[in-house]
Amino acid sequence: MLTQHETPRPTQAWQVPSNFALALPWYTDAMADDFNRSSWERRWSQVLRDHPEMLAEKPPNRMLVAEAGGLTPGRALDAGCGHGAETIWLASQGWTVTAVDFSAAALDHGRTTAAALGRELSDRIDWVEADLDSWAPTPRAYDLVSCLYVHVAGDIPETVARLGSGVAPGGTLLMTGHLPVDPETGEPTRAAGQTQVTVDGALAALGVGWQVEVAEERRREDGSGADAVVHAVRL
Repeated sequence: MLTQHETPRPTQAWQVPSNFALALPWYTDAMADDFNRSSWERRWSQVLRDHPEMLAEKPPNRMLVAEAGGLTPGRALDAGCGHGAETIWLASQGWTVTAVDFSAAALDHGRTTAAALGRELSDRIDWVEADLDSWAPTPRAYDLVSCLYVHVAGDIPETVARLGSGVAPGGTLLMTGHLPVDPETGEPTRAAGQTQVTVDGALAALGVGWQVEVAEERRREDGSGADAVVHAVRL
């Protein structure tokens, strides 16, 4: 669901970024026009085979930790969970998690990793293979819906509204997206050519019935641009 504008070559000093898919070392610009489900399955299969150490080193996304770290655990949806770093972190904090992605290889890796950490944690997670371009959560079923850096194939407000429909009253919606252009420099970022969540697009979808806690463009710590961050609570 995510693309990349330019790819760093891996070195011993290469570090896993918050958006892991944006820096897969086997990506080439020629792949940019083919980000469908089957191509992502090939990509995940290859990185799981050739670079498993990158996955092992990847911490949970700092945006999720910062925005959800103080919430009372309940039911969570990790929409676009990838290989499960955020899902497993949520489960370790006491959340019961539905983890959704359309890559079977990534889901298998997440499931295996969770199982290795013990049944108490793994039993908190339901791994679901589905395409977020059309999949919808059970209405008002989750205390937290998190969707981080997902490439939107269609309309941003529609995607936000559809995923936000799963948030229970009093629950939290957290959505982030890489901006395709650096707002400070005007230069394209590694997300150039993508459609990801924006502040304006998310706010257009929420409307009445939500209390917006955060809606801002936040500079990335590695200096590679900025992220749109939206944290809203259903009233």
